[in-house]
This record gives sequence, C-alpha cells and structure tokens, in this order.
Amino acid sequence: MKSKKIILLFIILIIICTLFPSKYELATEENLTVYSPSVILMDKDSGKILYEKNAYEKRFPASTTKLMTAILTVENCNLDDLVKASYNAIMSVPYGYSNAAIKVDEELTINDLLHALLIPSANDAANILAEHISGSIQGFSAMMNTKASEIGCLNTHFVNPSGIHNDEHYSNAYDLCLIARYASKYDAINNIAKETSYTLPATDKYPESDRLLKATNYLLRTDYPDYYYEYANGLKTGYTTEAKDCIVATASKENKNLICVVLGAESTNDVKGMKFVDCKTLLNYGFNCFTKKVLINQGDITTTTKIKDATFDTRTLKLEAESSLSVLVKNDFSNIAPTPQITLKPGLSAPLSKGEIVRDNYI
Repeated sequence: MKSKKIILLFIILIIICTLFPSKYELATEENLTVYSPSVILMDKDSGKILYEKNAYEKRFPASTTKLMTAILTVENCNLDDLVKASYNAIMSVPYGYSNAAIKVDEELTINDLLHALLIPSANDAANILAEHISGSIQGFSAMMNTKASEIGCLNTHFVNPSGIHNDEHYSNAYDLCLIARYASKYDAINNIAKETSYTLPATDKYPESDRLLKATNYLLRTDYPDYYYEYANGLKTGYTTEAKDCIVATASKENKNLICVVLGAESTNDVKGMKFVDCKTLLNYGFNCFTKKVLINQGDITTTTKIKDATFDTRTLKLEAESSLSVLVKNDFSNIAPTPQITLKPGLSAPLSKGEIVRDNYI
C-alpha cells in the first residue's frame, strides 16, 4: 500500500438512505390533503423519501411504463439512428390507445421516436423502439424486467414497452420513483420530457409535416393554468381504465430536485385533473417544508481505520469522499448536524489499491 490516503472513487455516504432507500426509512408524515390512493415524494439527489402513502401497493403503471422504454433506448441506441416501423409494431396497438400516426415501413430517427414516446405517449413508438432494440416485444420486456431489478425495484413486472393494460404488467409508486430517478441521469430523456410539443418530420410514407405532438403532462403547459406548475420539468403521465390517472413528475426549485409519483387518481365533480392537483400539493410540501443540508464536502476525511499486513507508515487508512453529499431535512431539524457512520468490509488487509471499495454498508 503506497499511501496512507486512499481516495475511494465510488464512496457516496448516504446518511438517511442508500442509493435505493429502504421502504422503512420514511420521513415523518404530515397531514397533507392528498386524494389519490398511492403516492410518493422523493428527494431526487439523495433518494430520501419525504412522504409516502401506500407507495408499495401493487398498481398498474399505464404509460409511466414508457420511462423504462426510454432508459433502454438511450442505453442501446444513438439518437440519429434510423428505424423502420414494422406492421406488427403499428397494428398491434389496440383501438383507443394513443399513437403518433406512424405508418408501416416508415423510417424515423430514434430522436423522433423518443419524442413521440415521451411527449404524447405514443404506443406505436414504444413498439417500434422495442422491436428495434431486442427484436420482439417479448424480448424487450425481459430486458425491462432485468433493468428494473438492477435499479432496485421491489415489485415490478413488465410485459410490454408501453403500459397497454395487462394483469401481469404492474409496479408501484416506490419502484416508479426509482425508475424516474435512474432515467433522470440521462440528458436526452430530461430534455425531451420537459418539452410541450414536437412535430414529426415529413417522410416518404407521410409527406406532410402536420403530426404535431402535444404533451400530456399539463404541469408543463401554460395553456392549462389550473394544472401548470412553474417548477415542473418532466417526466411522464399515464392512463388506462384499470390504472386510472397516473403521473411521474419531476420539479426543481432553487437547489432542490424532487420526484413525485401519483397512481390511481380519480377526478371528482369538484376537482378535475386530480393527479396534477396532488402532484402540486406534494411538490409544494417538499419545497416549502425541507431544507438542503450539506453533510459531506468533497475531500472530507470520512473515517480512518487500521489495515492489517501494512507497514508501520501505511497501516492507517484514511477514507476521503470523492464528492459532496447533501440531503433534504425537515426545516425543524435543519440546524442539527448528523454524524456520518460507515461500516467497512471485515478483514481488510494490505495491499489496497486506489479506487477500491472498502465499505460494507452505510448508516
């Protein structure tokens, strides 16, 4: 071991929760008026859960499913790749489900298809992307489930890339929050999901430039003043008769970044667009009742330990944080400084290399 100080390239101390926070690590619930049956609010930066209501209850995700389709698309394709629509991809969309009027054998770029997928929630675009990436809807669904497991989802199972209803196609608010947090790593998804309109280009199969796609996320649209939310910047809505109204929303204000998921919303005679109303309530709660607390600064020595089989000069190992860590805390506790704790792997011994992971878990 050549140095007393090892900079751990992957060390990120999560004090309140890990990258994929446990469902038991909840903030204190407030008496919020939230009408929808299943919701969750999360600090996107740390993964801390700020509020939840039946967030682990099995639900149909409807078109919020398309966030996973978008993830696999950006991970497996170039945005300027050309893709041809098959007969099956177009004709297998059931009557009444949204589409982008894409024609059989029409060629569009991945960028065009992602816009159709995320802005108006086009099911034909979802099928085209799935077939392009894996060769079949079934094969793509297997990829979706593998990725969901990797992300840390607890109870999610996909059978199609779009969210078209199937009793075996399900998720929950917590899992969809994890999927949204993962999707938010990609600029391509973020940039498209915050757009309010997009026009598909003319092609040899569709020579007109009149396919104007409009966002189904009314939090983004100033032409829906009852639902517009100035801090919203994504991500995906959904609806089926069985799932009812769903939304996975992101918003940023000052130095706070939030994810909100609402599932199973139903409008009433008094309140329309309930999913947007509940979203605004939860997001306002997050922005108004929590303060960002810096827990660790980049370069801080987080802990020291003795290493077996090291020389006298190198046996003291200092663990240095590669990056800063912040977390949202209730305003009432913003003056309290949490003490970081890290559990190291047992039996650490020399030699250790720069960048080697030596932590076992975080508290």
